[in-house]
Amino acid sequence: MAEALLELKGVHTNIAQYHILHGVDFAVPKGQLTMLLGRNGAGKTTTLRTIMGLWKASQGSVTFGGRDITAMATPDIARAGIAYTPENMGIFADLTVRENLLLAARDGDLDPQRLKWIFGLFPALEKFWSLAAGSLSGGQKQMLSIARAIVEPRQLLLIDEPTKGLAPAIIMNMISAFRELKGTGATILLVEQNFMAAKMLGDSVAVMDDGRIVHQGEMAELAEDKDLQQRLLGLSMDAHQ
Repeated sequence: MAEALLELKGVHTNIAQYHILHGVDFAVPKGQLTMLLGRNGAGKTTTLRTIMGLWKASQGSVTFGGRDITAMATPDIARAGIAYTPENMGIFADLTVRENLLLAARDGDLDPQRLKWIFGLFPALEKFWSLAAGSLSGGQKQMLSIARAIVEPRQLLLIDEPTKGLAPAIIMNMISAFRELKGTGATILLVEQNFMAAKMLGDSVAVMDDGRIVHQGEMAELAEDKDLQQRLLGLSMDAHQ
């Protein structure tokens, strides 16, 4: 079993009068891609936002690299080495592709070698380098959002539904990019509704339901067990090939 880079223990999160997370417990192994799956409204996005400190846990702890980050401010969590790509992508529509990446660079300076690598993952970003991000297609905006997260080396990437609403060809491009990221030894926590992508990419998996983790294990085991898929997710992955 790989060493855990991120660990949540007994995490509860309240948003206004709503109790969303009910004692979340799971770990993200270092150097692996962990899928966070579950039905709509299960608490997946709230979990990512709680890890980033955007919403504060009312109970429990979030530990990153052996350090308790539960009460840390979001900018400090980011500086500690965690990047977050939200479901709404979080790009600046009025800024160019270049300006969006510059804002994410630690010293306001882009490393040419790393930029070349990013262009290899997402060639469209080089093509539209000087265009306003708002003029990009949905798939290109998602590429830019992920590129912002990896423009600097990060210890952990939190990515929320990167293939949502994308055409099949763009989804395959995303899968290829994540495979290359995995090959660099990156640690990734990925929320995803596309079960084909989950099956192809995931090393480990945690399944949420009603604000709790109801299953943890190897992604390959869940991918092979149709009865377990039906019980945990209400459907079979075969229906999403």
